Amino acid sequence: MKVKIYTEKEFERQLRKLSKKYRSMLDDYDAFLTGLEQDPYQGTSLGKGVRKVRMAIASKGKGKSGGARVITYNLYQEGDSVIIDLLTIYDKGEISNISDEFISFLLDKRENG
Repeated sequence: MKVKIYTEKEFERQLRKLSKKYRSMLDDYDAFLTGLEQDPYQGTSLGKGVRKVRMAIASKGKGKSGGARVITYNLYQEGDSVIIDLLTIYDKGEISNISDEFISFLLDKRENG
């Protein structure tokens, strides 16, 4: 299965912020992308094609449970390809959960540019 991954500006902004805080973040992100390409449907489904995927941050030393959360949007599956949009990323230690309203906001922002 071929996986195409795109990022939203919100995701890039939050990733940059976390990479300044955690030295291993960019390597962890590369490992996350590799895992996502192998299993594009990993994580917990939040409905409407949105998923919450756990990501380890090695420099925190807490594994996936204390790492980051990535909110993904599986756009569609076309033949043998899956298109995934990375909406946002956050540190589990700073934010325990994000609201349905915020997820709807991210989806609306994505669709309206």
